[in-house]
Order: sequence, then structure tokens, then C-alpha cells
Amino acid sequence: MGTVDWKAECDVLVAGSGGGGVTGAYTAAREGLDVLLVEATDKFGGTTAYSGGGGVWFPCNPVLLRAGTDDTIEDALTYYRAVVGDRTPRELQETYVRGGAPLIEYLEADPNLKFVPLPWPDYYGKAPKARLDGQRHIAAKPLAVAAAPEFRDAIRGPLDTDRLGAEPPSDYYVGGRALIARFLKAIGEYPSASLQRDTALVDLVVDEGRVTGAIVETGGQRRAIRARRGVLLAAGGFEGNDELRRKYGVPGSARDTMGGPGSRGLALQAGIAAGADTDLLDQAWWSPGMTHPDGRSAFALWFTGGIFVNQDGDRFVNESRAYDRAGREIIAQLQDGSITLPYWMIYDDSEGEVPPVKAANVSIVETEKYVAAGLWHSADTLEELAAKIGVPGERLAATVKRFNGFAASGVDEDFGRGDEAFDRAFSAGASPLVPIDSPPYHAAAFGISDLGTKGGLRTDAAARVLDTSGHPIPGLYAAGNTMAAPSGTAYPGGGNPIGTSMLFSHLAVLDMRDRRS
Repeated sequence: MGTVDWKAECDVLVAGSGGGGVTGAYTAAREGLDVLLVEATDKFGGTTAYSGGGGVWFPCNPVLLRAGTDDTIEDALTYYRAVVGDRTPRELQETYVRGGAPLIEYLEADPNLKFVPLPWPDYYGKAPKARLDGQRHIAAKPLAVAAAPEFRDAIRGPLDTDRLGAEPPSDYYVGGRALIARFLKAIGEYPSASLQRDTALVDLVVDEGRVTGAIVETGGQRRAIRARRGVLLAAGGFEGNDELRRKYGVPGSARDTMGGPGSRGLALQAGIAAGADTDLLDQAWWSPGMTHPDGRSAFALWFTGGIFVNQDGDRFVNESRAYDRAGREIIAQLQDGSITLPYWMIYDDSEGEVPPVKAANVSIVETEKYVAAGLWHSADTLEELAAKIGVPGERLAATVKRFNGFAASGVDEDFGRGDEAFDRAFSAGASPLVPIDSPPYHAAAFGISDLGTKGGLRTDAAARVLDTSGHPIPGLYAAGNTMAAPSGTAYPGGGNPIGTSMLFSHLAVLDMRDRRS
């Protein structure tokens, strides 16, 4: 190509500031490299900052070993392979399972980066070597806002801040926000690191087959940044771009995603334009979604009661199943026409009018708006409730009667609700089969939501992006939801999205460190 008018240069250019982007930037700075991180939006954190848990699935890491886990990497690998199967390269699977523990050991050497156990059962409880006690999952330790007040308004989220106008918490950074805050604090101690917001990577500069830098845009002005060692694309997926969702066959709508506003696929498209191969572009991390008055269906889980019914008044899924598994079953039935939107959560008044949802990424406020929007209905009898939501009354009554029988016996003969550890994890081990027998009865509208797309650029185990012939594109790396996920069409356990992003960003920068431009 012709001469490029470079406006700036660095060793490593990172696109995105979620868990992967900040891990990559931190690793580069700590390894003595000049690093520039660009974030397309006005806030740091990406989708990671929206995560209430903010955890990572890293088996046998030092945090868990100190807590006394008896897990082994071989057991974890057996589980992961059983769940993921052959949909993705075994090399990627093994790199992820084995790589998390060394990464945490590396990070814990920095006093700013502290982690704690966060028990979270594996999502396929009957798979070989599944860990039912949650001892493969950790999270960033909460950080007092007073320890890093400069980041309170600079980090995205929580979702209630962006969608409901709530003030960001003033006491602690928790969950994904704690992870981002801790990394920003750590990165700030390295003068070789620079972070820029409102700056999007829009194109890659390729010279004789090598990526030598990128074009970034700030305030409508574009400039070329040279990256002597490489460019790391860790800018999330394309869940917020309906055009790309339609193009690649991702069900659902951008309206219903939990992804950050910067997840529009710019980095993905830049990689494709540079010759990258792709995989899993029709895939996402799924969840049932409670529908809110703004029309969006938002991630919801841990139901302490209630059942889902379709337009015929029939149950159709294990409501307590791990959210991605439940989401995939719902999507399959939407696609074959056996259910339509909305489907309905049916519950009684034992916990009041509000649906028995223990965790919702968007808080339930101003309940009268749900009623006014036709999203919540109540009635003294199931037959009256059925009439309000347009399902057959006798069928709904029969469905509830059958479910109540399962609640009495403790066995869900239809969908196995309560048979796996995850089903019971958030009710202190109690059965999720709770009878629906205390009128008035209620119905709440549900849809489908996602935590982001998981298809993207194909990479090798060093996070090097591969071209359509399977060869690495020199100077180009990808991680997180910008890469094709090692977990394929499965979601093995909580913290897989953030963990994958962090690990492969770290490995990408180590590879850049070891290569000369």
C-alpha cells in the first residue's frame, strides 16, 4: 500500500475496554510495551460492566486452591469437552481450560487486582465431571469507590443507570464494574499506557499481508495509528446491530440485548475486510427475558416460583434451567412455531404482584406501568387470567394442576425442574417446584434476551486471527465476543464470556511481546 500518514504510534493497539480489552492493555503495559486502548463509547467497561456477577470460569486457579477446592484441570477439561463437543478446535478448548489459573496467578501479583470465590454451579449438571459446588468460578473483589473515585462516572453501568437513569453506586464497585475499576487502577500506574474514550476502531491498515495499524475515529475525525507489535480486537460482538443480526441469522433483536452500546460489530467488520475467517456468526449467549414497559425483554433468572406457558396454556421448558440452555430451548420452539411471543410466567400471590424473579438486570420499578402496558395481568381465577392473556382457560387450569402435583411429589415429570444443582442453587437448595395455589393469580410477559453475540473472527490458541486459508494474519489478534468463542454453541458455566475475553487478550499480548515487528 502507499505511504500512511501515521498520526500516532504504539507497540500495541487495543480496541475495546471490557474485561478483555483492559486485560490486554494491562498485560502490555506490565510487559514494558507502549499501549493505546481505544473505547468507542463515552464509558469504559463494555458489556462486562453490566455483569452483576462479573465472574470468570477459571478452574483450579489460586483463589480456589486457597479456598480448598479438590478440583483438577483434567476433570474440568473432561467436563468442558463433554459440553462443547467437537464444534470448536480442541486446541482452543484446552487453552482456555488450562490457561485461566496461570492468568490469575499473574494478575494477583499486582496488589490492585484481587479476586474472591463466587460459587456458581456448572451449567450442565449431569455432564461428566460437572462441578456442582460452584468451585470453578471467581469474581473481582468489590472495590470501595473512595479508593478510585475518578472512575465512578467513567465506567459504564449498571444497567439501571443507563436504562432507568439511576445514579451509579457511590459506595462500592461490584461485579463487572469492580473488575473494570481494578484494572483501570492498575493500568494507571504505568506511564506507557494510554486510554481514549469516544474513539472507535473503524478500519485496519494492512501492508503486504500484515496488519500494521488501524484507522480510528474521534468526533468525526479519522486518524491512522501505527501498532508496531499488533492490534488486538476485543471490542465485543455485534448484538447491538440489527442489520448484522439479520445478515448472520442471529435470532432476536438489538432492542433486547444486554450488550453494551458499543457492540455494533465495527471491529468484526474491520477484521473481515482484512481477510479474516469467521465462525459461529449465528450464535449468542441466551436468556429468557422479562419484558419491560419500554418494550425491551431483559435478562432475568433465578425464579423462586411460577411457570412459563405458551399460547396454548402449556408448559414448554424447565424454567429453572441455566439461562443459556433455557434460552436455546425457547428459541428452538419459537422457530418451529410451537410457542409465540410473548409467552407468559404464571404465578400466584404468595410473593405479591411482582414476578418471582430473584435477579433481573433491569430493576422492576413503577409496577403500574407494567399493568398499563398490558405486560402484567391479575385475576381471582386461572380461567379469568387465561382470558386476559388469550390462552385456553381449561388448559391453563389443567397445566397448573399438573404442576402443583409435581410440587407436592417433588419430581417434575415433564421437564425435570430441580434435577440439577443449578436449578436449586439460588433457593438455598430448596426445591424450585413451588405450588401455584394462592390467589389472586398473575401473568407476566416474557421474551428472549441475550448477553451478546459469540461468533466472530477465527483465531488460533495464541489469539492470532486466521485468514480463510487457516493461516495467521500477522499483527492481528482477537478476543472475547470479537472472536469465535471456544465454547461453540454451549455455555459451560458462569464467567465463560468474560473469562474467555480476558485469557485470550492476555495471550495475544504475550505473543506480541515475543514477536518482533
